[in-house]
Amino acid sequence: MYETSDLAIAAYLMLHDFKLVDAGRLPTGKFRFVFEDPEQKAKSKAVEFISSDCSKFDTHIKNLKKLLY
Repeated sequence: MYETSDLAIAAYLMLHDFKLVDAGRLPTGKFRFVFEDPEQKAKSKAVEFISSDCSKFDTHIKNLKKLLY
C-alpha cells in the first residue's frame, strides 16, 4: 500500500492506473489517500510527478487560488 495526503499526487497516481482503496480526512483536516502498490512503484511515480507538467499545472492552480482568496 502507498499512502499520501497530497491531492495532486493522488490524482497523478490515479492517472497512472493505481487503484485507490481508501480516501478520507484525518482529524487534523489533512487528506488521506491509500493506493494498492503491489510492485512498490507508487513512490517513484510520486517523485516523477514533481517534474511533470501535471505538477506545473497544479502549481498554477494553487497560485491562482491565492490571488482569489
